[in-house]
Amino acid sequence: MQQALWLVGKVTPLGILDVALVTLIIYGFLALIRGTQADQLVRGVLILLLATGLLGSLLNLTILNWLVQNSLPAVLVTLPVVFQPELRRVLEQLGRTGNILAGPRLRVAAHHGVMVAEEVAKTCQLLVDRGFGALVVIERLTGLEEFVQSATRLDALVSADLLNQIFYKGSPLHDGAALIRGDRIVAARCLLPLSDNQDLAPEVGTRHRAAVGITEATDAVCVVVSEETGAISICEKGRMTRVADAAHVAGFLLPIIGGGTATDRVVHARDEGAGGIVAKGAA
Repeated sequence: MQQALWLVGKVTPLGILDVALVTLIIYGFLALIRGTQADQLVRGVLILLLATGLLGSLLNLTILNWLVQNSLPAVLVTLPVVFQPELRRVLEQLGRTGNILAGPRLRVAAHHGVMVAEEVAKTCQLLVDRGFGALVVIERLTGLEEFVQSATRLDALVSADLLNQIFYKGSPLHDGAALIRGDRIVAARCLLPLSDNQDLAPEVGTRHRAAVGITEATDAVCVVVSEETGAISICEKGRMTRVADAAHVAGFLLPIIGGGTATDRVVHARDEGAGGIVAKGAA
């Protein structure tokens, strides 16, 4: 009883705040890695540490206890290396919460959103008619300048004619992605990271894996036209959605990039009927 009272007496508002912050950080990290490969890795490490720690304490194994205690600093140093993608995702999400700094950029995106969505939709129709493939990336809050540095810079006004020429089979710019920032085509031949998502169908090609990969790492939106089937897909947040046809592309993009509402997206998705397939593995 006295020990309990002694412990209660040691509790202070700062101590409660300290414990709450540490708990919140741990919970946020676990929620972030949930469903990823890192989730299973963390479980394995925790099970190993708990099992060896309990075994060493119960049986009083001196060497095993020494090994566990001295391994903890190495584990803490290794965690940032192993969980680099997850930590980067957390920092990017924190950076996107800066609404004051992001406000002007959001207004620019909304101002040009209608024009960009319509030109991309026209491009999709032209490419489908001609049997060409394409990968168009629309930058949002997360900067994609690192993918522009190794690409071919253009800095031209977004237009269906120019995008159609970029993805023409004989064009030297057709291999890779075209990057749109605001109302400008910033670059072509952008090389994007490929997704290692195991849920994607085996027949999904490089373009679609690149679209999923860039939207997993950033808040960009990708429009993909399949060269083999002529199918049009839109990727956002690592999720691929099949669009019924080019006529529905603008209505789907507007609520995402600005210039439209969520109601517009619901209406267009409803109009797609059976043609709209919402699934990670849509190709």
